[in-house]
Amino acid sequence: MASSIETGGAWSTMEDVSLCEAWLRVCHCPVTGNEMKFFHMWKKIHAEFCEKIPDSPRTEMALSSRWKLLNKEMAKWRDALAKAMNLYRSGENRTNELIQAQMWFGATGGGKKRFTHHECWEVVKYCKRFIIIPTGPNVVLNETPLRDSTTSDSPLDSPMSEDLPIQKEPRPIGRKAAKAKKAGNSSNFNSKFLEEIARQNSIRIEMEQKRQDMEVAIQAECAREKEYLRKKDMQKTDRETMAMDTSHMFPETKQYWKLERRDVMRRKLFQDDGPSNTDWLNDQNH
Repeated sequence: MASSIETGGAWSTMEDVSLCEAWLRVCHCPVTGNEMKFFHMWKKIHAEFCEKIPDSPRTEMALSSRWKLLNKEMAKWRDALAKAMNLYRSGENRTNELIQAQMWFGATGGGKKRFTHHECWEVVKYCKRFIIIPTGPNVVLNETPLRDSTTSDSPLDSPMSEDLPIQKEPRPIGRKAAKAKKAGNSSNFNSKFLEEIARQNSIRIEMEQKRQDMEVAIQAECAREKEYLRKKDMQKTDRETMAMDTSHMFPETKQYWKLERRDVMRRKLFQDDGPSNTDWLNDQNH
């Protein structure tokens, strides 16, 4: 297998932007953009990309795979912006549109929780695929939608055509139909949005409570461990005190160890972990 260095490693912002610029220039060329086959398209995109970033190790396959990921996330961001703009136009919620869009982006499931490819979005946001179209109901006549299909007669339409930009732009919704949609379900739409916010807040509160409980449990365990080590160290000291050979010591030193042994015996008999009765000897030495 090739290493991450050989395949180019993680993608930088400059590489992502250069890829979007190359894709836009090749696929939206008014002369050849709608006539190229899939293979030739990515060959030209790779050439454009290498002009912007010479000596790049990225292959045509790497560019195609990266574009599929960027294309998916930017399409998801376009839909999130459309929903946020629709709420803003309704006059019912004047919160910052970008904040609402980020919340919609994270709540739709899958992928990242936040949109981060803003530099790429600035490159492609005016091309047909990513233009934000206001949401609303289809206008129907005799149960047949009047909105045009997004299908195309281009030979490039295939299972891999998601990489090809030229598609028919859907007809915008009529003004009357948009007003009817807004009057019919704006309150329901807003309530769902608030429910989603409440659900996200509930998840954050639950995670914070678990984190606090974990910290309390860790602190309690550390305290028990410290107490265990303290008692163990005291028992070791007591054993050394009781085993101390005082036969060769001066009378004052013998008296000190005699008092220390008395303290050990007192703790054993009365389970008293208080200060030593010989602390006054230590105070005199200072």
